[in-house]
Parts: sequence; C-alpha cells; structure tokens
Amino acid sequence: MIDGSPAHNGFTLVEMLIALLIFGLLAAAGASLLAFSVRAQGVANRKLDDIAALYRFDNVLAGDLAQAMPRTTRDMGGNVRPALEGGNGASFLRLVRGGWDNIDGAARADVQKVEYVLGDDGTVGRIAYPMLDGARPLPPAAMLSRVASVALRYRLRGAWTDNWQGKPGTQLPDAIELTITRSDGTVFREMFAVGTGNPVNAGAINAG
Repeated sequence: MIDGSPAHNGFTLVEMLIALLIFGLLAAAGASLLAFSVRAQGVANRKLDDIAALYRFDNVLAGDLAQAMPRTTRDMGGNVRPALEGGNGASFLRLVRGGWDNIDGAARADVQKVEYVLGDDGTVGRIAYPMLDGARPLPPAAMLSRVASVALRYRLRGAWTDNWQGKPGTQLPDAIELTITRSDGTVFREMFAVGTGNPVNAGAINAG
C-alpha cells in the first residue's frame, strides 16, 4: 500500500457469519424439499399399489362370476349347498365356477368351488377348494386390504334384491352389485355379470 499499511485479503468475521447463515438456510430448505419429495413418492406408490390391487381383485371376481355354474355342492358335513351363496358377513360369496385349467392333468374336475371372505384385519381373501364336495378349503389368498365392509345385491329378471337364496330353477342371478367400503370411508360400487362365460365388469364407481 502507498500509505505503508499492510494489505487485507479474505472475508471479515461478519461476512463469514452471513455466508454461513445463508448456506444453512439453503441446506435446510433443500433437506425439507427432499424429505417432502420422498414422502410424496411413498404416498403415491402406496396409492398406485392399492389401485392395482383393486383392479386385480375386480378381474379375478369378474372371471369367477362369468364362469359361474348352476352346480350344487356339499360341505364337509355332507349338507347340500346352493350353487351360489351370498351374504354380508365374513363369508360374503361362495360359488362354483367352470374353466379351471388343469395343466398338470390332475385327477380332478375342471370346475372349482371358490369363496370370498372378509377377515377381521380388513383383508378380502379368495378361498379355493381342491374338490367340489366335502373338501377342506385351501388357505385364503389375500386380494384386497383396508376394507371395512362388503355388501351385495342381486339382479334377477330385471329386479334387484338384497338377499339371495339359490333354489332349483333360479340358482344363479343375472348380475351382482358389489359395494366395498374402505377403511378410509371411500366407497366403490361395482356390477358384474353372472354366468355369461365372458368376464364383464361395469367398472368401479367412486361413490364416496
């Protein structure tokens, strides 16, 4: 320097403190944004998985109902059961369906008895029976979770009813309406054709 004073290079303490403050604010904002993005991605993935499970359940149920057959069965006690039974309890649907593939050529029929149940944990399960008459059920396969309740209605000759009792001559309804109430209060109402041979589902309608 001309005046003989020494030269000063770098930042002052105040400037360093301000720079650190700005850096800390930017780092905190970035971390918050990253955490929000991770949480949002997790929620989106759970929603997508839930929607996929609902579609899988719809497709399986539509296939079972399309292949429904007017064939009575016998339970483990030897009692005759209708070809199709429905209710609003834990076991809300039981039916006999055709078209059961037999890839291994096992000694069994190509028709199968299946049952849909709602567990205490809110999971809808599909139970298959190895034989039509007198056989113990296989373990349930989980299809849909977070279900609070299930209700069925049945259409026969243009009229709807809340109860179904399979009788000779009227062993199968023309269609079934399924109402699913999820644990978060969301309601889905769906309609399925019965015994057509082709899976037909009118689709899920979000009524809640």
